[in-house]
Amino acid sequence: MAVDAATPWRKNLERLGLTVPAVAAPVAAYIPAVRTGSLVYTSGQLPFVNGELSATGKVGAEVSLEAATEAARLCALNALAAVHDLVGLDEVVRIVKVVGFVASAPGFTDQPLVINGASEFLGEVFGDAGVHARSAVGVSELPKNTPVEVELIAEVR
Repeated sequence: MAVDAATPWRKNLERLGLTVPAVAAPVAAYIPAVRTGSLVYTSGQLPFVNGELSATGKVGAEVSLEAATEAARLCALNALAAVHDLVGLDEVVRIVKVVGFVASAPGFTDQPLVINGASEFLGEVFGDAGVHARSAVGVSELPKNTPVEVELIAEVR
């Protein structure tokens, strides 16, 4: 029996004008994703586009809330690339948890709004299966002076 190649996540990405990028090369000694049982854990993903960061600096100083929210969305897309490279997005049952880190200027307290970029994107891609538990954490520094880093846990078949 033939399977429809246009699965809902593919259609949703297409509607958003996106494709799953190549998995981002690690910037240190780790791998992009690991499967244990029915869970895939991604390493923290940065907002790389074609090998370049979409923004650098602290949110609330050099990086606007809007640019940081878009960076979080790109981080989530790169996390999906890591999942896809390991098991294929067709195997995703649901997104279980998202952890987002925001390099924050002093006094910036809207980390949840930044990480909404990732959360809302995952909902757009997976619908109800993209709704997840979450943490949004403000930090003083992130690798490569990126404003946002996102990791996720996905349940897979």
